Amino acid sequence: MRVERDLHILLTKFLNKEFLKFLIIGALNFLLTYLIYLLMLMRFNYLFSYGFSYLIGIIFSYFMNTFYVFHEKASIKKAMSFPIIYIVQFLFSEVILYFLVEHINNKILSFAPIIIIIVTVPITFLLSKYIIKGKLIK
Repeated sequence: MRVERDLHILLTKFLNKEFLKFLIIGALNFLLTYLIYLLMLMRFNYLFSYGFSYLIGIIFSYFMNTFYVFHEKASIKKAMSFPIIYIVQFLFSEVILYFLVEHINNKILSFAPIIIIIVTVPITFLLSKYIIKGKLIK
């Protein structure tokens, strides 16, 4: 029973307005970067295409999360720290992407970013909140 109660408390703190806004911005960010990824695939290899679209996503994410999700002021310190989250996430994502394409099925190429997003969103939310607000839980 205690485990269930603790899990409920954790989920309640995690699934709040900020997280829902984060998901909305994340969805918009995903659509933007996925479109860029697919367009880039027409001309470049999948790793470069993913990397370029990912960079655009970092910039979009910082500003939208700072102003819309967490209602904070932008700062140079936060802006310089924010990409650290995405560098770690990017490296993790590249490993997942490579594994999916090279070891599972290369036909998954167009859908691989969807799988990557599902795996990395919760961690990214917590790290973003920490950098932008300076705290993880309200």
